[in-house]
Amino acid sequence: MLVDLRIKNYALIEQLELRPSPLLNIITGETGAGKSIMLGAIGLLLGNRADSKMLFDNERKCVIEGQFDIANYHLQDIFEAEDLDYDAQCILRREISPTGKSRAFVNDTPVTLDALRKIGANLMDIHSQHDTLLLGDAVFQLNLLDLYAGLVPQRTHYSNAFRQYRKLEADLATLEKQAVQASKELDYNSFLLSELDEARLDDEDQEALEQEIKQLENAEEIKYKLSQALHGLRDGESCATGTMKDATLLLGQVAAYAESFQELRQRLDSVLIELHDIADEVEAAERRTEGDPARAEVLQDRLNVIYTLQRKHAVRDLTGLLALREELRQKVGSVLNLDKEIARLRRDAETALNTVNKQGSKLTEARKKSFPRFEQELSLLLADLGMPHARIVVDHRSGPPAASGLDVVNILFSANKGAQPQTLSKAASGGEFSRLMLCIKYMLADKTALPTIVFDEIDTGISGEIAVKVGRMMQQMARKHQLVAISHLPQMAAAGDVHYFVYKEDRADRTVSRIRELDTADRIREIAQMIAGANPSENTFQSARELLALRGEVVRL
Repeated sequence: MLVDLRIKNYALIEQLELRPSPLLNIITGETGAGKSIMLGAIGLLLGNRADSKMLFDNERKCVIEGQFDIANYHLQDIFEAEDLDYDAQCILRREISPTGKSRAFVNDTPVTLDALRKIGANLMDIHSQHDTLLLGDAVFQLNLLDLYAGLVPQRTHYSNAFRQYRKLEADLATLEKQAVQASKELDYNSFLLSELDEARLDDEDQEALEQEIKQLENAEEIKYKLSQALHGLRDGESCATGTMKDATLLLGQVAAYAESFQELRQRLDSVLIELHDIADEVEAAERRTEGDPARAEVLQDRLNVIYTLQRKHAVRDLTGLLALREELRQKVGSVLNLDKEIARLRRDAETALNTVNKQGSKLTEARKKSFPRFEQELSLLLADLGMPHARIVVDHRSGPPAASGLDVVNILFSANKGAQPQTLSKAASGGEFSRLMLCIKYMLADKTALPTIVFDEIDTGISGEIAVKVGRMMQQMARKHQLVAISHLPQMAAAGDVHYFVYKEDRADRTVSRIRELDTADRIREIAQMIAGANPSENTFQSARELLALRGEVVRL
């Protein structure tokens, strides 16, 4: 529950501190005094969007901090899921700088707004007029009914199955779209692949082919020049090997005179051996070199195929053609694989849909069992709040699988005897809406573990004895939940365990909003003024005392 609330530099609030009772806290005050502003600040603490225009002083940052005692609410898993340290005394803090930058903290650890919302949603529920308007929404109604029937875990189980089914459907649609596009390209890609396969490129060496063709086309010139080279190396009268052999003999004759001559002779011997090897290879090459026009034509045809493919596919070498061929194989193969994958996904989607329908049917049966109990309990509560002929009917229809189940529900209502129940938007007035929502919140209070519930003028459109009964209902709710209620009704004000008064204070430079806890005397005066205005009579004061006495207080002014 909320132990301490501090608001600094927000809207009309310069500085405010509130330490609410663990039971029923009533907040009253004139219209525009700042009650809704305080709710806006609490909303920021729970993760609502911030606006720097709401700063009281544009030169200083706004700080909103709430301390919650959560020892009895088993929220450790929530903190663990957000990677936060758990403490029984949890502090939420929100800071908004003059530049509009917002920062959020949980127990002094910086967190994202999303994390703050997840934590805050388990600490406090703020009911406003917006929630009352939502009561007419079918999805909102279904959520209320599931919460009432304790079906949230079963619905979550169903929702997980539905999400899996929708994911499979989305994946299937994506693959089918890809298959349509791929099939359009299949014939062309298959033709290109066949052309590359027929070219038999794996064992080819383009450079070797080009080199061999050059040799065949210039065989006569090559053979002649090799013959000439061989003549100069070994076969001519003044050939290189003969001349070097003579030089070797001469150096051998003087080798005894100096070691350097011996070394020169040995080096020349090595060169002569290498020269003989070169001459042998030149001779062998000359013998091998023969013109072969037929072979040259075959090789040229082969190269022409390669060159044509390279130009067609805009690649520079044989490696590029091989890479393209592999890419085309994958594309053609993927079409066949897509068909298999699509068939598998269809089977999985059908299985998932069967699971959704089975779990949805179980959820439907559980819901339908809870409807009569919901209708009866809500009708009895409404009767206690001045609508003895109120009738509630949960209209149920089967629908296609959706995130919420296989059901479409609509809470129908009639306030008058003999009237046909209609949708809430047609049948309920503002006051009836408020009583409906309060009764539903009352019914759901035992189903939730929320520490703190805030009501913003849920008593709109009611008065008199009904307002007294509403106050009693909220007192009963406050036995299990901390309640904070903003109200304009004296009967509600008298029901609170603690009464806070919000007021404006006009200073020389500007107006500020303040709050104070009322003692017994001030409380009687405030309730009397709520009944009769600024100058209540003694009879009005007596009425205020009587209202307070209804909750067991004995007071004197």
